Amino acid sequence: MLWKGNPEKILHAWKAGKFELITSLATLAELQRVLRYPRIAMPEDMIKEWIDLLLENSTVVDPKIRIDAIKNDPPDNRFLECALAGNADYIVSGNNHLLDLREFKGIKIILPVEFCRLL
Repeated sequence: MLWKGNPEKILHAWKAGKFELITSLATLAELQRVLRYPRIAMPEDMIKEWIDLLLENSTVVDPKIRIDAIKNDPPDNRFLECALAGNADYIVSGNNHLLDLREFKGIKIILPVEFCRLL
């Protein structure tokens, strides 16, 4: 498994139906891009499996509002758009650009360890 520790706990909780995962085609595209980074280098067949799993088992939203809150890494705004369109309570991430916001329009942005405490 690629993720260990708290991310792995979150995946198990998601598979057990303890929370709803909200995604969008744009956030899935960003995930694909990140999983291809040399430090991760996930094989293409595994990336496809993850994307298919997420598409089949998540609520996929189509954000209508474009957000430009994160200037340093504009693709990170897609996660804000997705969360807003899906009426999310939380964005769970280790991404510093997102975490620096702490909250966006009532959506709390927290680390995986914090989310695990809520499960």
